[in-house]
Amino acid sequence: MKLTTAQALVRWMLAQRTELFDGSHAPLFPGVFAIFGHGNVLGLGNALEEVRDRIPVWRGHNEQGMALAAVGIGKASHRRQVGVATSSIGPGALNMVTAAGVAHANRLPLLLLPGDTFTGRAPDPVLQQVEHFHDPGATVNDAFRAVSRYFDRITRPEQLLSTLPQVARVLTDPADCGPVTLALPQDVQAESYDFPESLFAEVVHRPLRLRPDLTALAEAARAIRSASRPLLVLGGGVRYSGAAGRALRFAEQHGIPITETTAGRTLVPHEHPLHAGPLGITGSTSANVLAGEADLVIAVGTRLQDFTTASWTVFSPDVHLVSLNAARFDAVKHGSFALVADADEGLRELTDALGSWQAQPDWARRAQSERAKWDQHITALRTPGNGLPTYAQVVGVVNDVSGPTDYVMTASGGLPGELIGGWRASGEATMDVEYGFSCMGYELAGAWGAAIAHTDGVVTTLLGDGSYLMLNSELFSAAFAGHGFVAVVCDNDGYAVIHRLQTGQGGAGFNNLYADCTTSHPEPPRTDFAAHAAAMGCAVFPADSLTDLEGAYRKAREVATGEKRPAVVVIRTHPSSWTEAGAWWEVGVPEVSHRPEIASAREEVLEGKAKQVRYLS
Repeated sequence: MKLTTAQALVRWMLAQRTELFDGSHAPLFPGVFAIFGHGNVLGLGNALEEVRDRIPVWRGHNEQGMALAAVGIGKASHRRQVGVATSSIGPGALNMVTAAGVAHANRLPLLLLPGDTFTGRAPDPVLQQVEHFHDPGATVNDAFRAVSRYFDRITRPEQLLSTLPQVARVLTDPADCGPVTLALPQDVQAESYDFPESLFAEVVHRPLRLRPDLTALAEAARAIRSASRPLLVLGGGVRYSGAAGRALRFAEQHGIPITETTAGRTLVPHEHPLHAGPLGITGSTSANVLAGEADLVIAVGTRLQDFTTASWTVFSPDVHLVSLNAARFDAVKHGSFALVADADEGLRELTDALGSWQAQPDWARRAQSERAKWDQHITALRTPGNGLPTYAQVVGVVNDVSGPTDYVMTASGGLPGELIGGWRASGEATMDVEYGFSCMGYELAGAWGAAIAHTDGVVTTLLGDGSYLMLNSELFSAAFAGHGFVAVVCDNDGYAVIHRLQTGQGGAGFNNLYADCTTSHPEPPRTDFAAHAAAMGCAVFPADSLTDLEGAYRKAREVATGEKRPAVVVIRTHPSSWTEAGAWWEVGVPEVSHRPEIASAREEVLEGKAKQVRYLS
């Protein structure tokens, strides 16, 4: 078939299908987010227009935002579908680098198709081209190399024949999953080639189920049987494997308490008797107490990031680690005994290998007791009081109104700690907290993508005023396209959580809360978030109190689903009330400072580092 490079790429995308958890099939690429410029409007743009009845193209209004929306599709579909984003060259392409970083850090699929400069170089330097004096073949798209799991620059049409199978491999592989960048020079997009029809034959991508090595399985089972106080830690890999039910049955059969990481949050029903709570800095004291007493940790589908491990102070120095992970790269970290396998298959075979073995019964009872204390703490934090509502109270209202099929999100700032630590889950895998890259702005853009992929319930995103101001353009994109979700905007006068870190480590409040920022105005202007969101095509529901919030949130849910547009709830919140899990986190406190408070904080850092454990195999 004589097609241009762009036409061939689009037709190949149309031929890719994916198998969902229920066995049904869906498009691997459910749609394309696009902002057209001279680097992609004629090649890729024309190719997409030719098939506009077969694949939707949604117009973005900021390249970073639309690419983050594409990331949101990957997360909400549990990595079964892949969002695609295309931009022109230069600034449009570079705006997508942050989204690639989000996908890379969180092991999420994302296909980026940035335009690139001419391979023929006749018009050099072309508009938006950055020239490299030492390397004429380098372009700004090389910036994607550091944040792409797979990168290629297509300089000949026929190169698609060898690179597209690798693209599909990375986007669907449980171990290698991450962002793919195909840089597309604008002249090559328009060049044609006689492509074999077999390239466009339908392919159904099914999840790989890697099974554990039998010797490693036997050794892992032997290590677990020798433990008295084992602890099960469930990460994102359990979610993407669809192994939540398997993990619960494994824990129940062997009497092992369960904790969750950020990416594994809401895998366990809140009321499950073995649920010890979420682990780490933004987790719960209940899980952290058990982690400190566990003699063996079974980490499933997690890379054990510093927020989960409290910078490696949450576990006992004598603990043994068994890491069941589809990626050997993650399984061998921190001296873990590596059991390389799919979470579902690995837990199934590990259950068989353990037979009737069970942990000490009083250990499971300890998990119930500790989590009951944490539940009482969260209930107390949610209780209405005088003054401005707290984040915990806002989350409590949203939690109480939400149902088991609804989907809740947040990203950076203080809200991750409130959702991870305080949310009471009734549905499985219904939370997306982007805390791998901690990307401000993901909250609104990612919610657009989640609203496309998650159609069984209401998508709600919670964010602060700082994140709203950083990236809000995709509110209009979602309103225009007809994708509804609820955004709860908590206005606390600035970057409150980083102010908390700044002052909590001895620093003076500076450049975070508006009161500490430079201005020439005696009364600086305030953002009218309600008016702004309304101007972006959203329904708006301001709330002045927790009582108002519940009514506003219920109305917003109705509008988001009924009118198919974002509904924004705005509420003023307290700037310095937080949910604390009682864990330590290492940050770079200066060794020398003019402030005695910083010197004291430095001493606390040294005390924390003395408790830090680096495990060696």
